[in-house]
Amino acid sequence: MKRSQAASPVAEKRSNKKAKLSAGTAQNMGTEDSEGWTKVEKRKQKKTQKQEVKSDATQPRFMYANSEIVKRNHAIGIEDVRDLVLHLTADASPPNWLRINDSSLIQKVVTLLIPGLTPELLGLPPLPTVATSNPNVPIAIPLPTPGSSSALPFIASTFSHACPTRAPGDLTRMHSILTAFFQGPITAAELKKRVTAQNSERTREKDPAQYLLTLEQMLENEYPIPSYMADVFQRPEGWIETPEERKPSLLDDPAKAPKRVVYCIDCEMCLTEDGKELTRVCLIDFNSGIVVYDQLVKPSKPILDYLTRWSGITAEQLRPVTTTLAQVQAHLFRLLSPPAANPFSTADADADAPFLTPILVGHSLESDLKALKLSHSKCIDTAVLYHHPRGRPLKPGLAWLTKKWCGREIQTGGEGGHDPEEDAHACVELLQKKLENGPGFGEFKTDYESIFERMARSTKRTDKHRAAVVDIGNPAVMHGSKATTAVGCKNDEDVLQGLLEAVPSHHFVFGRFMALANVLGWSAPKPEAGAPLPELAPTPGPEVLDPVLATLDKHLKTLYASLPPRTALVVFTGHSDPRRMALLNARKSAFETAIRSGLPAEELAPDMRWSASDGRDLEEAVALAKRGLVFLGVL
Repeated sequence: MKRSQAASPVAEKRSNKKAKLSAGTAQNMGTEDSEGWTKVEKRKQKKTQKQEVKSDATQPRFMYANSEIVKRNHAIGIEDVRDLVLHLTADASPPNWLRINDSSLIQKVVTLLIPGLTPELLGLPPLPTVATSNPNVPIAIPLPTPGSSSALPFIASTFSHACPTRAPGDLTRMHSILTAFFQGPITAAELKKRVTAQNSERTREKDPAQYLLTLEQMLENEYPIPSYMADVFQRPEGWIETPEERKPSLLDDPAKAPKRVVYCIDCEMCLTEDGKELTRVCLIDFNSGIVVYDQLVKPSKPILDYLTRWSGITAEQLRPVTTTLAQVQAHLFRLLSPPAANPFSTADADADAPFLTPILVGHSLESDLKALKLSHSKCIDTAVLYHHPRGRPLKPGLAWLTKKWCGREIQTGGEGGHDPEEDAHACVELLQKKLENGPGFGEFKTDYESIFERMARSTKRTDKHRAAVVDIGNPAVMHGSKATTAVGCKNDEDVLQGLLEAVPSHHFVFGRFMALANVLGWSAPKPEAGAPLPELAPTPGPEVLDPVLATLDKHLKTLYASLPPRTALVVFTGHSDPRRMALLNARKSAFETAIRSGLPAEELAPDMRWSASDGRDLEEAVALAKRGLVFLGVL
């Protein structure tokens, strides 16, 4: 909740405006003409004036419904925060855990994710542990007293309560906060509309071209895009691109139009001094299932790691190989390009003969194209074609998809690695399943969509809804891909500047401040496989934390001062310290890898073993890491 400020400049301005409007209303109740008759204004006009006065006198407010929160057996979820934002910005139902006074008056919603804001830093009382107290009800934030050394005075002076939240996940793992917030189930009406559209599509010709990636999807998944599609990818030395498809002439006979060829492709790579390089490529004809091209490739630089457990490539296999990447590119270029002109023909028709660019099908095909150093315009990606059970931007694995939708297992070679021919055949089968059963095949009962798609579909606003994401890194290819504006930042200062620029022209703005989480060590990368497990570092002292907190407090005050009236401000932390959970999960993963490799548990070092007690510790660490806070207010 936002603290009340009776003498705030906004309230004073609203009070003066109300007084002026009231006086104007009294004057317009009747006007006297030259003959002494009084002309009464029309009832509609007076009603409009009264509504304006009432609108100016009403202030939207948030009020927690503690009775409804107590009925739950868990804290408010990240999905509940998402649904609140959708209620304020779109047409989602009002939440039952919150009472909103005059939500229609809220003009903008600004949401901030600030990992690292813990109850300890904010001076909040610890969550109750007695059975008679509910740990999920909002916590009152003590007012800052004169002379007190509050770590973040903005929070204490702006919000009256902090409501506990719960991050998504299971007993042993916490799922992505960003995915839970930015992806939500579609409405029943939209689901019905999609099912109707899918049923009508099933009657279409079973043409694989209907599943081609759009330019937007290729950009979102970081494909090396040909220059004639979009000027966004600069081809380094050694790269090639297939030519643009010639448009058919109006004079061409449609009955004689050539049939588009479809190839399924899979590549394997090894690690060299220049990173991952191509070591094998397999190409299969989609219609016949025949292997068209299967070739081992010698990398240009010495191999540091054959990555046999994934690639299946060994030193013995590559020792006699002399085929280079350039030779592979030349062969693929001939398959994917129009046939060369006949030098013995005097006709010019060959140059204008219709040719349909072949389609390449693969799983996470952008990785294969990057290994081949090849840009191609006609692509189908089974990692995009099928959905991950938790929604975008997560992608399903090929082995999981094949077992789930085709009923068979692949990639069972263990340390022997993958077989690219087997993986390419799996892509063939997955695409065939889509063609046989329609676009809806492979989707789950509850389909998901981006909150920006939901906002754009809403009829709540008369003007076009505009949304912005301001975040560290490149949000345009992840959670901000569907937003009107996505601003990539390097640090919190950039985030603040991006928010200040985005708020005036957007109805919904999301921003994430990461400096506090970084200094706490919460955003450290996962340890590499085989690397020694890091120790849990102690929490930084005040000499390190205080400057970061002071800067964050200054950023929040600056942003708050720039927000226009009737802006809803939602600040949530997402989760608590995840380091112990991550360390225990890394230990568990290392133990399982050692057991799968054939090592007896007795031969492992004591700190590498995993017991039932460790499993209980992991569950406790996950439960603690899932705890977060949300702060709500309306200016």
